[in-house]
Amino acid sequence: MTEFFDTHAHLDYSDFAQDIDDVIARAQSVGISKIISIGTNLESSRRAIQLTERFPNVYAVIGWHPGEASNAPDDLRPALRELARHPKVTAVGETGLDYHRLPEDVSAHAEYKRRQAALFEQHLEVAAQFGLNCVIHQRDAFDDTLAQLKPFAERVRGVFHCFGESVERMKQILEMGSLVSFTGIVTFRNGHNVRETVAAAPFGKFMLETDCPYLAPVPYRGKRCEPAYVKEISETVAQAKMCSLEELSAATCQTAKEFFRKL
Repeated sequence: MTEFFDTHAHLDYSDFAQDIDDVIARAQSVGISKIISIGTNLESSRRAIQLTERFPNVYAVIGWHPGEASNAPDDLRPALRELARHPKVTAVGETGLDYHRLPEDVSAHAEYKRRQAALFEQHLEVAAQFGLNCVIHQRDAFDDTLAQLKPFAERVRGVFHCFGESVERMKQILEMGSLVSFTGIVTFRNGHNVRETVAAAPFGKFMLETDCPYLAPVPYRGKRCEPAYVKEISETVAQAKMCSLEELSAATCQTAKEFFRKL
């Protein structure tokens, strides 16, 4: 059985509350040996940590999603520092910038973006302090996200998760020493552009994820996604890269171990 990791899952969500043991078991049964549960606010991050204490193969990332920046405390750093001390917290995030759904009031856009940027900066500061990397979310904010990460590039690497941008934008990220990660979108009929980027992604520079419970790959599209479905994602990625599953496994698992240093 070929081993893979799910480097971005939201196991703390209510979608998994009733069958989390079965979800973990199904993942292990198809070779998904490690799962990283991603926090989206402080409570979510704490729940992710609790899952790491319950399941040996689960690790946590702690942070506050940019889409919820309006609800974040002005200074998140003390809480992040406290959580980052846990031995199975392996990165900070998900953090970044998201301009996709701006407030209806146009006059509020500048303040909304300012709060997101301030929150992103706090994540980067804590990551640098603890020697951790960042899981980065960006939507319709690519240039601003890259610009804000750049001053930290010598101390913090980012993984741009759920990557669906062009080959050229991927190269910009890789040139900064950061990485990208691909989801089930790579299997979608309309995912040609993502498959083109996958084909161009060098080994050692990308990882695989589900972003579950979202973005279930074909043939499960439209249903709840779960970590076991990295299997289907890996098969499509291997086809796009014209490599074996064994080659893909070795490359992506090693990349994840180097990025998420506590794995």
